[in-house]
Formats: sequence, structure tokens, C-alpha cells
Amino acid sequence: MPHAVTRDHVHLYFEEAGSGTPILFLHEFAADHTNWEPQLRYFSRGHRCIAYSARGYAPSDVPPSADVYTYVHFYTDALAVLDHLRIAKAHFVGLSMGAYSSLQVALHAPERMLSMTLAGVGSGSNLEHLEAWRAQCRANAEQFETKGSAEVAKLTAEAPGRIPFLVKDPRGHAEFYAALARHDAKGSANTMRSFQGARPSIYTMTEAIRKVATPALIVCGDEDDNCIEPSLFLKKHLLAAGLTFFPKSGHVLNLEEPALFNDTVARFIALAEAGRWGPRDPRSMVLA
Repeated sequence: MPHAVTRDHVHLYFEEAGSGTPILFLHEFAADHTNWEPQLRYFSRGHRCIAYSARGYAPSDVPPSADVYTYVHFYTDALAVLDHLRIAKAHFVGLSMGAYSSLQVALHAPERMLSMTLAGVGSGSNLEHLEAWRAQCRANAEQFETKGSAEVAKLTAEAPGRIPFLVKDPRGHAEFYAALARHDAKGSANTMRSFQGARPSIYTMTEAIRKVATPALIVCGDEDDNCIEPSLFLKKHLLAAGLTFFPKSGHVLNLEEPALFNDTVARFIALAEAGRWGPRDPRSMVLA
């Protein structure tokens, strides 16, 4: 099985398909590398596609200590995968947790990015409710440890941001949560506690975000309430960002609307590669 080794000796499982300019796919908390299958089948026709399972997600290693599941570990793990494959630069496509990690790469190692797609980004960023969010993450971590992944999957299957997926595609929704039920409970608990529940809010990074020139596409479901305001915030402050909303859509955008997601991201990547996705023209701005 192919694995990349991180700087702290964690083995990350990855899969590859296709050839061409590389695209690295970074999954959300409730997913793993397999949830990018509709994208690998589509984009591998013209690109070298890599999807990996984050630390804590088998068949990647599941370190026992929550101390090694911070957001720093997660974004540097993405770079470790590129290093292992000897890829200097790639397009990053991230959903939720993976979008946050992609943004961190743009902040700390922008030279490794050709572009970034940030889908379903920013949940838990609201500063007014940040402590409540973190408390909920700790409670969720305890649920994984005491009840196990199968029970947590049952409890979270009808979370608000997942309902549009359920309404549109009950079969796909059921398959998604059957996969979550098989996740390693310890890995999920550690990720929930140290990454989800301890990462800095994007609203605390305004000045750093304003300096990022990486071409960015922000994608949000218009019924994914926790991500709407963060998506607007990033559109406002990222220099070369475009924003699109998918109608009647929730959090799992790449699976809820795979054709729309693929077409939207493919157009963005083509424009970025052509040098046609630059900073906003100041003439388009309305002065206050």
C-alpha cells in the first residue's frame, strides 16, 4: 500500500490516478480519501490526482496521542504527501477540514500551491460562539470514545448541514454514513478534540489572509449556514478569490452535486493555469 511519511513519522495512505498538472484532494472530518472518487475519476483524465487519508483515518496511521492532531500537523502532512511524490506545486482542492488545511498552506507555504479550492470552509469560526463550538467538539470527541463511530454516525446523520444531501440523494447519504461508521473512533476523537476544537478561527487571521495572492475558489452551499459568513469573509480578504454558492446545497458539496462541483472546479483550474484568475480589478470596487 502506498504511504507518505510525515516529519513525525506518521504514515499517510494515498491513491493516485492520471497524469498531468497535479491536484491534491484534502477531505473533510467525516470523510476520508474515498470520498473524492467522483473527482478522481473526472479530473484524472487530464491531471495527476492524489487523494490521501489524513492521520487518524485508516489505512493511514492512527497516533494514540491527541497532541499530534493539531492544525499544524494537518497542513504540514499535506506538504509531506507532495514531498514524498516529489511534487513541487499542486492545485489544492479541500472540503471543510481539508479547506482549512489548504488555507494554512497558502498562509505558510504559498510557493507549493498553484491554486486552492476552499469548499465548505470556516465552520466554527464565529468568535462570539467560539467557546461553545470548542465545548461541542470536546463533547463529540467523548462520544467517539464512549459510543464508537457507528453510534456517532447515527447521531450525526441528520445534522443541519447534511440534510440537503439526505433530501437529494438518500442512497449516497446512507453510503457516506456507513463509511463514517467504520472510522477509527480514537482517530476521530483525537481529530475532533485537537484539530476541530482547537484550531484558530479564520477571523483571527485577517492581516495574514490579506497577503495571500494564491488563486482561490471559494465554494459554499447556500443551506450550509455555518459556512456562509466565513465564505463571504474570505472572498472579501483574499486577493485573488472568486466565490460561488451552490443552490439548495449543504456541506458535502463534492458528493451532493458532483457534476456541478467538477465543472466549477475544472473551469477555475483552467483559468488559474492560464493566468486568468488574478486579483480583483480595483475598478470593480464600490468605494465606501
